[in-house]
Amino acid sequence: MSELVKRILFAVPAAILFIFLTWMGGWYFKGFVIFIGFFIQQEVMRLMSSAGNPTDQYFPYTIGLWIMLFPVLPFAFEIGLGILLLFIAIQTFDTTEESITKLSSSFFAGLYAPVGLLCLMLIRDLGTNETGFLLTLAAVLMVWGGDVFAYFGGRSFGKRKLAPAISPNKTWEGFISGYVGCFVGLAIALYAIPFETSVTMTLTLPLILLVGTFGPIGDLIESKIKRKAGVKDSSDLLPGHGGFFDRFDALLLVAPAVYIYLQLIQKFGYVSF
Repeated sequence: MSELVKRILFAVPAAILFIFLTWMGGWYFKGFVIFIGFFIQQEVMRLMSSAGNPTDQYFPYTIGLWIMLFPVLPFAFEIGLGILLLFIAIQTFDTTEESITKLSSSFFAGLYAPVGLLCLMLIRDLGTNETGFLLTLAAVLMVWGGDVFAYFGGRSFGKRKLAPAISPNKTWEGFISGYVGCFVGLAIALYAIPFETSVTMTLTLPLILLVGTFGPIGDLIESKIKRKAGVKDSSDLLPGHGGFFDRFDALLLVAPAVYIYLQLIQKFGYVSF
């Protein structure tokens, strides 16, 4: 079975499941996202260790779970302070050579994916069920569209390398093509889904710039870590797709960028969700 067939056979049912759980919302969606977050953190911790920056074995999960549950936890801030105090106290008495490295790498592994996934959950909770679903799906479709157009644009027209030291196959032509893909993904979300919402193309056009920029950056930061770790994929959990980090690397930065923009246009009165 070819790699392309494997990718398609896995991607189609996975996409259907993701869209279904996104529509269901609530704890169906949150539980699914937290589940994904656990595997991304596991992969990040493994990559960091292989790259010579080992993390604490448990605290990244603790930090990540706290972040993703922050909006619903009672005394969430106080719990976070307690986690911080406990982590610092334990690391203070760690006398191994990697103890200083563990401080920074554990915080990165604990914060990076969970913050992005928290923003995805916050986007889903904006406005009515239909609005939250539309906004979340728009962000995801823009990432997918950007990836597809960047790939084929790079293969067809790519000449100038974007970041040769990090990801030699990425080109500026592919990067620019990604913006076209983001527009296509946004158009599909807004015009193919028959919902009456306050979300319009005019209001969401700036998202093309945000998603088209931060998606590739999310891809590149993962590539940078994998290159340092000496691996091609973050794991082999997803047939034909590598790992969860490989599939969600762009979305981890896109979701915060999209959430910030949506909050700003709402605060300044351009839209009401």
